[in-house]
Amino acid sequence: MTEAEGPLDAADGIPAASHRLRLDLAYDGTAFSGWSRQPGLRTVQGELEAALATVFRRTPVPPTLTVAGRTDAGVHALGQVAHLDLDDAQLGMLDAPHRGGDRSRAPMGAAALARRLNGIAGLDSDVWIARATRAPAGFDARFSAVWRRYEYRVADAVALKDPRRRSATLWHPVELDVAAMDAAAAALTGLHDWAAYCKPREGATTIRTLQSFSWHRDADGVLVARLQADAFCHSMVRALVGGSMAVGAGRLAPERLAGIRDEARRGSEFIVAPAKGLTLMEVGYPPDSELAARAEQTRARRDAGEVDAPHLTGSPSST
Repeated sequence: MTEAEGPLDAADGIPAASHRLRLDLAYDGTAFSGWSRQPGLRTVQGELEAALATVFRRTPVPPTLTVAGRTDAGVHALGQVAHLDLDDAQLGMLDAPHRGGDRSRAPMGAAALARRLNGIAGLDSDVWIARATRAPAGFDARFSAVWRRYEYRVADAVALKDPRRRSATLWHPVELDVAAMDAAAAALTGLHDWAAYCKPREGATTIRTLQSFSWHRDADGVLVARLQADAFCHSMVRALVGGSMAVGAGRLAPERLAGIRDEARRGSEFIVAPAKGLTLMEVGYPPDSELAARAEQTRARRDAGEVDAPHLTGSPSST
């Protein structure tokens, strides 16, 4: 986790003399090599931190971002959440009107950051900051989260193939049995070891609570999977989608998905679904009064060797 330099406030983990801001953002992941900053590659974090360096170019150390879930290459987000810490001088810079701007109309303080970042990106950008706000005490975009919700879209042989949505929808050549897929998904929920659906990572637990998992067809006949969990381990969502599609195609019995899970051993009975159909829809947080306690609890699990892995997708944790 990235923190600004300086001593920590024991109450909420925020560096002393700093101000934490929450960013709510969305992006089309098609042209990004995932969220995480990587040398020589275009990433969401890299683009945003470069823009932050421009906004705060008069300060010696530009702020960095901590994100709720690090998405992998090709994965999209409508409800991504990140935070950054500003010192007094950086926060004060946001109160100054943009060069040539009208002080009476321009947003001030935290709200101004969203406008400035979007201005740098441009109106036709593939990343958009929906809002920037002062974070409540104890808020941590990563460690305070209590659930993540994703959707996966599949246009099979009977669904409308909408070219406008091709970057966020997997096109599949045969018809899939959505009822069988939904039944198999419903049987998977609960607290389990998901090793059979995760790529192994040294030191990371594969025990997760899958809170909900369902399939339905939307108005265009596109199959939509909705999954929510406290956290997802590496590759878990795309593996669950791939297994469901094998059920829908008649290659696996619906009850076999639970059997594979219970065997806790990764096999080759299905193909992991591609990244392009996957979108992070929303990240859930507890009431403000519980944010600090939740973050402390999550960090404690990590320090105990149970990596909380709140990354449904991403490098090194990708779905």
